[in-house]
Amino acid sequence: MQIQFHGKRALVTGAGKGIGRVIATMLTSCGAEVIALSRTRADLDSLASEIGCQTLQADIGDPIEAEKAAKQAGAIDLLINNAGVSIPQPFLNTSLEAFEQTMSVNLRAVLIISQTIARGMVQRGQGGAIVNLSSQASKVALTDHAAYCASKGALDQLTRVMALELGMHQIRVNALNPTVTLTPMGEVAWSDPEKRNGMLSQIPLGRFAKPIDIANAVVFLLSDQAEMIHGVTLPVDGGFLAN
Repeated sequence: MQIQFHGKRALVTGAGKGIGRVIATMLTSCGAEVIALSRTRADLDSLASEIGCQTLQADIGDPIEAEKAAKQAGAIDLLINNAGVSIPQPFLNTSLEAFEQTMSVNLRAVLIISQTIARGMVQRGQGGAIVNLSSQASKVALTDHAAYCASKGALDQLTRVMALELGMHQIRVNALNPTVTLTPMGEVAWSDPEKRNGMLSQIPLGRFAKPIDIANAVVFLLSDQAEMIHGVTLPVDGGFLAN
């Protein structure tokens, strides 16, 4: 099976580093014209030098910037809502500031950007595909992650509604629910052996995900090979949810 996206334009949010960067790189290798969105100019510049993508700099936690960036992206065939934040705090000490920041990036930005891009897809009448990066935290409670779990649970439901309403326009919408993924930030966050081993013991495959694992699933869901997969929230978790 070979996946090709020649003639397709893809917008990847949070593309500067981690999972988003690997997704942008893989889409480019499959022939897509990639527009990489990040709030960090240095990350965008280094990515552009590596893969030759277009870039957009914006803080999508700001609704005005999110909408402006989506409009600047132009006609998009493939949308990957990858950008996300996590601010771990115990439930009783979860601040309104942290809660609102988490929701603004993980949920509101997805709504705003997807609305803008999907309207263009509908107008052109050629369909499209959207993948939202959710988390296993949408399905199980994680200590110290009240805001994050709430945002990802809401994102899964938003994905289902998007699929329900956009399907008639041949716009497919799905979500991925990864387990712990070893991005550079993830390596630091899970460096403590006790914390790391406790989570690994709950993953039947016995390892955390790598960014390439997530990118492979994203690219498949965007492709014509997945043209009847619509409205799913797909775990990429090594069996974590099978426990």
